[in-house]
Amino acid sequence: QVQLVESGGGLVQPGGSLRLSCAASGDIFSTYLMGWYRQVPVKQRELVASITSTDNTNYADSVKGRFTISRENAENTVTLQMNSLKPEDTAVYYCTLRNIVRYYWGQGTQVTVSS
Repeated sequence: QVQLVESGGGLVQPGGSLRLSCAASGDIFSTYLMGWYRQVPVKQRELVASITSTDNTNYADSVKGRFTISRENAENTVTLQMNSLKPEDTAVYYCTLRNIVRYYWGQGTQVTVSS
């Protein structure tokens, strides 16, 4: 049983910032990567950012230069710093962890960017 708990979502004005955090617990065995996906109605869930066990990062083109993913001191904790937020960033953000078996998912946290 792997559990992912997200925090930090909310309402912010365009140009503002939010910081999302995700903590994983349970029978993980070995983490290959952790990351964030986002989803809006009628759209496919899309990768926002990920970070591997060797700290290699990957970002969606739409967030490069604005978002930064990083590991916290705890190995299975990840943070997404979101700056210069745009209305099109509005979505439910899902934390994910991949190990040797599969991807695991959090419940999601709402991010709304609006004036």
